[in-house]
Amino acid sequence: MKSALFTGAAVTLGLFLASIGSAQASTPSSPESTSAHQPTAQARQHGIDKAGDAYMGWLSNTTTTGAAPAVMAPTASVEGIDVSSHQGNVNWASQWSAGKRFAYVKATEGNYYTNPYFSQQYNGSYNVGMIRGAYHFATPNDSSGANQATYFLAHGGGWSRDGRTLPGALDIEYNPYGATCYGLSQAAMVNWVRDFLNTYKARTGRDPVIYTNLDWWSQCTGNSTAFNATNPLWVARYASAPGTLPGGWPFHTIWQYSSTPIDQDRFNGDQSRLVALANG
Repeated sequence: MKSALFTGAAVTLGLFLASIGSAQASTPSSPESTSAHQPTAQARQHGIDKAGDAYMGWLSNTTTTGAAPAVMAPTASVEGIDVSSHQGNVNWASQWSAGKRFAYVKATEGNYYTNPYFSQQYNGSYNVGMIRGAYHFATPNDSSGANQATYFLAHGGGWSRDGRTLPGALDIEYNPYGATCYGLSQAAMVNWVRDFLNTYKARTGRDPVIYTNLDWWSQCTGNSTAFNATNPLWVARYASAPGTLPGGWPFHTIWQYSSTPIDQDRFNGDQSRLVALANG
């Protein structure tokens, strides 16, 4: 009788422990769980519904109403666009007919997302005759700059001196998933950016383009001047002129001036200078 009672208790205990183990096994343990990347209410208003949906200038388009602003073109310029998964399969022939001659395509975000339309967008722009490049949407609170640069390079962010491939771009801007500066101090943010840039350059020999805007760069890096002599500036400002540049950059290389009907970009120079940027 004592033996039977002992056996029954052991079985009950075993079933209890098994149920605990099963519950623990079913609980997500990955540090890249999507629960860490829930868009803010403001981000959701701009079409960012889940991790990976972030795109260049997502908050800048708050001020965009109706038609694109009247923009004065410099003496020499080249028109282009930037795209992400939000655009899906792009009609590149149509964009070429509209006068677009270069494109940047979102390749990655953080160290957890790759654009499912990347091949169609990246190769399609190239095949129609455009000079194209890839960009990475940074989430500095997730992992180091080196880690995200490595992830970017492994998923389409590379470079080759073929006259048709632009250096990779670091999209560093408002956080759609939480605190504006990703919980980093200004000094820590500058170090994160430096880590990304140095890793990319060590692997490709190229200084990445930095995409940002005056407001975010001022808030989150203290308007750092650390990169204005090495990295081309891609400034976002939806207005009739680029305005005051962040970080003491003496000039901009690319200006994103509208999101209507798609993100509109203007290269600051003629076609030969754009090719020179591609060739390094």
